[in-house]
Amino acid sequence: MKLGRTFFNLYFFVIAMLIMSSWVLDEVWTSYLEKDIDSYTGYKTLMMATGDYLQKHPESEWQERIEEASSRWNLPLSLITETAASSVDHSEHSTLADDNAHIYYANDQVTIHYSIKDSNKIIALGPVNMPTRPRIKAVYRALIFSILALVVFIWLWPMSRDLDNLKKATQAFGKGQFDSKAQAAKSTMIAPMVTSFNMMAHRIKRLIEAHKELSNAVSHELRTPLARTKFALQMLESIKDDEKRAKYQLQIKNDVCELEELINEMLIYAAFDNDKPEINITKIDINALVEAQVSSHKPFINSIELVNNLPSNYVNCDGHFIDRAVNNFISNAIKYGKDKVIVTLSVENKQCKICVEDNGEGVSDEFKQVIFDAFSRGDQSRNRETGGFGLGLAIVARIMEWHQGQASIGDSELGGASFMLTWPIKQN
Repeated sequence: MKLGRTFFNLYFFVIAMLIMSSWVLDEVWTSYLEKDIDSYTGYKTLMMATGDYLQKHPESEWQERIEEASSRWNLPLSLITETAASSVDHSEHSTLADDNAHIYYANDQVTIHYSIKDSNKIIALGPVNMPTRPRIKAVYRALIFSILALVVFIWLWPMSRDLDNLKKATQAFGKGQFDSKAQAAKSTMIAPMVTSFNMMAHRIKRLIEAHKELSNAVSHELRTPLARTKFALQMLESIKDDEKRAKYQLQIKNDVCELEELINEMLIYAAFDNDKPEINITKIDINALVEAQVSSHKPFINSIELVNNLPSNYVNCDGHFIDRAVNNFISNAIKYGKDKVIVTLSVENKQCKICVEDNGEGVSDEFKQVIFDAFSRGDQSRNRETGGFGLGLAIVARIMEWHQGQASIGDSELGGASFMLTWPIKQN
């Protein structure tokens, strides 16, 4: 895989920071050398040893001995008097003093004067270069920086690759490719960003698709009653028979009511789809809630039965919204069934389950895939002749999403459809 620009930008930035840190350390080291006399221990020790060596010989031989030492160690050593030393101009130097050693330094050069005890002679060293870090320490430092560079490379490479993938996904998404998703991130630092982007992209894609479906469905739903109303109005202009006039007036009234019902359902669905209301999860007696719904629907069907297989009647949910979902399922079962509905309460895999079955004609396998989508309706038994706009089940699906559950459909042993609500007994 190619190394991307993002990787090089990050890598060179970090390496530049390491180099800058090294330079700062060098500056601190130099400042330490300039201000701490112990840094010149090597030079001082040499001059002390030279002074002790001279004192073991007659003073007349000191100059000769100093020249021999200077030649042997290849150092600029000299022997001067205190008067000559005091006459030297050190105005451009900084000075350090320690007993009988005086150090004069400027830039990278240093001069050291060492006074020999019990004499007016001074051993002068310099000018020489300032002490530097030992070579072995420089090797260690280079090795440490090499290891750091390798660690930074290993750390940044997955991050850079994930950022490049995320950048490509965002660019594709910005060009209208709403199916684009960022690849799973290998870096733990980028993984939350990738997850958030994919969630956002999925949500936006869903909203765009819902908007298109809603626009197409609304235009279709509005067109039929408007066409009928327009036709009825045209007929009213030419009809003089009171009975036929009343018939077309009733048709117009029914079409207006249908349009009003459509608009109301659209507003409810739009509110549910675009904004999650406040969900009040509490412990609810689900048996009592469903039993109340069954009782309220008994006048509309020959047989409606409640079967309670729950170990405990209390579950966590929002009673208001679950009541609405159960009401929708039972109403659909009565509307599309024949004369029998069974409502079953049970628990499966720590999930509360409400199953509503009817003995109608059932739902085709193809339609089962889209039955919970907005404005979806079957072509045969579940059609507009029985009323509805295909929004009720879409609202139920939203309610179950809010409960971290799902709405599903299957085939009933009664011969019709089996609608199910499932959600965790304990909400997170």
